[in-house]
Amino acid sequence: MSHKPRGLRPDERELWQRVAEQSVPLHPERAHPVKQVIERLNKAPAKHRVQHFTMGQTARKIAPQHNLAPHITDHLMNNHVQMDRKAFGKLKRGKLGPEGKIDLHGMTLAQAHPRLLGFIQSAHGQGKRLVLVVTGKGKAGTGTGPIPERRGVLRHQVPHWLLSPPLGTIVMQVTPAHLKHGGDGAYYVYLRRRK
Repeated sequence: MSHKPRGLRPDERELWQRVAEQSVPLHPERAHPVKQVIERLNKAPAKHRVQHFTMGQTARKIAPQHNLAPHITDHLMNNHVQMDRKAFGKLKRGKLGPEGKIDLHGMTLAQAHPRLLGFIQSAHGQGKRLVLVVTGKGKAGTGTGPIPERRGVLRHQVPHWLLSPPLGTIVMQVTPAHLKHGGDGAYYVYLRRRK
């Protein structure tokens, strides 16, 4: 059977206080463990509440893009220069004026292809060296389907038509036009000399 401690009477408490005041600690360099805990708690920064968040809420929003092939403009600019370098420099700066122009705006692929063939062959037959083919920049597709859609069907198809047979034998260089001649919505087509 355990006994409950009786506690100190007031006269005993007073005596204990006097003894404690006169005593010298054996190890003064050691801090009292309870005091250490209290000091650590007082020095510790107050814990702040974590606000509600969702994963990626501060991430930059990027529209999904499916275009895996390089842009046609990049592809054309990386092609080897077939024409005279000095003339090519003038061409890129828009210093050479086109001798002919065809505008394919609003046409379907089926309408544009025969017109382009006829125009390029006619210009070559007349001895022209530089012509401008305007395709337009194209309309942005909805892009909601699983199959990627290119913006500007003609803009992407015309360079392929120009560099493949039958036009590939008479076309020397295809490059995006300068801003004053249509920028990304047009191409300079440099033709070979007639034999």
